[in-house]
Amino acid sequence: MKKASAGLLMYRRRQGQFEVLLVHLGGPFWTKKDAGAWFVAKGEINPGEDELAAARREFEEETGWKPDGTFVPLGSVTHKSGKRVSAWAFEGSVDVASLRSGTFEMEWPPRSGKRREFPEVDRAEFFTVESAREKMHRAEFEFLPRLLKLLASSGS
Repeated sequence: MKKASAGLLMYRRRQGQFEVLLVHLGGPFWTKKDAGAWFVAKGEINPGEDELAAARREFEEETGWKPDGTFVPLGSVTHKSGKRVSAWAFEGSVDVASLRSGTFEMEWPPRSGKRREFPEVDRAEFFTVESAREKMHRAEFEFLPRLLKLLASSGS
């Protein structure tokens, strides 16, 4: 069975533009990657767990920020790996310098027998839609046009 994840896309209005909060994954595989290496804050859905509840839990675990507000469904996208990601958008703003991510442990360097701990997310940043086009993982970028369409239709 393919993995399924759920996440939240925080957005804000600044100087007449919309900006979205994206996270950069922690750990040695992502350290030197930038273009295409930023994502919606998300994580796996536990068996029987409500998708929005999972999205809220994962957002808080990955960032340390408790999500609050009205959550607007953005549907789902599928990564090349087959993983399905469902997302919701909500308006908010945070000080990205206050990021407090959960951690994970893995053997590093490979086959060394040494275990190291890494943050799930090592950075968070707000991006304009234009900037996000370059930074975001290609599959997840589809959430942005959906968000802009919803905001335009609501008159926001």
